[in-house]
Amino acid sequence: MRLLHSLARTQASFDDPNLVSRAGLVPVMALAQRAGLAGLVAELVRPGGPCGVNAELKIPCLVAGMAAGADSIKDMDLLRHGALPGLFGGIRAPSTLGSHLRSYTWGNARQLEAVNRLLLGELARRTPLLPGRDTLAFIDIDATQKRVYGRRKQGAGFGHTKIQGKSLLVRGLNALAATICTPLGAPVIAAVRLRGGTANSARGAAGFATEAIAAARDTGCSGLVIVRADSAYYSAAFCGAVRRAGARFSVTVNMDSKVTAAIAAIPQGAWTGIRYPQAIWDDQLGCWVSDAQVAETGYTAFTSAKKGQQVTARLIVRRVRDLNRQAPAGQDELFPVWRYHAVFTDSPVELVQAEAQHRDHAVIEQVFADWTDGPLAHLPSGVFPANAAWLACAAIAHNLLRAAGSLASLAYAKARGATIRRDLIDVAARTARHGHGHITLHLPEGWHREHEWMTLFTATCGPPPAAA
Repeated sequence: MRLLHSLARTQASFDDPNLVSRAGLVPVMALAQRAGLAGLVAELVRPGGPCGVNAELKIPCLVAGMAAGADSIKDMDLLRHGALPGLFGGIRAPSTLGSHLRSYTWGNARQLEAVNRLLLGELARRTPLLPGRDTLAFIDIDATQKRVYGRRKQGAGFGHTKIQGKSLLVRGLNALAATICTPLGAPVIAAVRLRGGTANSARGAAGFATEAIAAARDTGCSGLVIVRADSAYYSAAFCGAVRRAGARFSVTVNMDSKVTAAIAAIPQGAWTGIRYPQAIWDDQLGCWVSDAQVAETGYTAFTSAKKGQQVTARLIVRRVRDLNRQAPAGQDELFPVWRYHAVFTDSPVELVQAEAQHRDHAVIEQVFADWTDGPLAHLPSGVFPANAAWLACAAIAHNLLRAAGSLASLAYAKARGATIRRDLIDVAARTARHGHGHITLHLPEGWHREHEWMTLFTATCGPPPAAA
């Protein structure tokens, strides 16, 4: 590929008022408008002070900027170029949006979290989000430590996070998140909560799980709901809260002496080989030949807790051969050595499926990676409630992109946020007016995602569907 014209004869100028660089914001924000984002913000979010006015205009600006790839307050300036002010009303300057966020209190941030939950329910009713949610849905709860660098960041402290598989102590803020997914649908964010950097992962997790389950029911998850979490949430309060909310739990177990004794009591004939990395299917035996096996036993947890808080459920154990890769040739093992991973669950599904479903809890790490590659690359403010509000806006933007992707095609329903932005949002267009109030977007000829873009545009900007 090379230029067809001489470099000396090639010129450039920023002088066309009818061009936009992100035409995909039109159908995405049209979807937000039809789902009632501005109305929910006007009804529920009431920040004080002179900078807290017009939240119903400023919050959609922040969400639109995040959907287009903004990861800081300054990046919100991407909304003010070319014909975008002619396509959207109420666009505000980055400084205005930053002042608006800094006017938020902790209560205002919680109000914005409520907007996210209600908007998610409306998006689920208007788009093919979370297919199969009336049969089976999973709620995944986990926390991520977001590193910050400013010395004046309110709430910043040292907490543990994993970087390239290693647990490190980093200075930052702790973001707790709950996602909803189905076997056929990609995860959306049901609830978020920003906490101080020194916060323990399980702090407030019981109430947070109850909130997430209620949000899942509001989105139409009327069937079996399983709440998955790692060992940080293994507690009587967490499991009890999930049960009282009408859901099932699946939590990784801390390997204490009581759990170890329960595993040792499992008979050898109870172990079943499972499909695991490097497993081989044996046609003669009709099973997987693998270095991983699963078994289960009954178990009563939290016996040292207060009376009535003990929980009896299934203890599902996966064991993996612990091979000495550095042993010299001929030094075979005298007896197999296993590493054990236990899950405490009251899931009603059969053993192998229940264990595999729990391993899929790692899907929430994809959401965190998507966030880090998008609006949560930074927590831009020094004010803690402003960063909490920014986190809630990031959740709204994530759900909005996921809903838009589900309207575009089946592939984009599970695509990463960066892929949706690249193919459906970051598309240049020229605006042309004709008639009274009519406008046409002229997009690049031969765009490789033209069909998906037009499908999304028709679904969001066309006539509303007929009432059932």
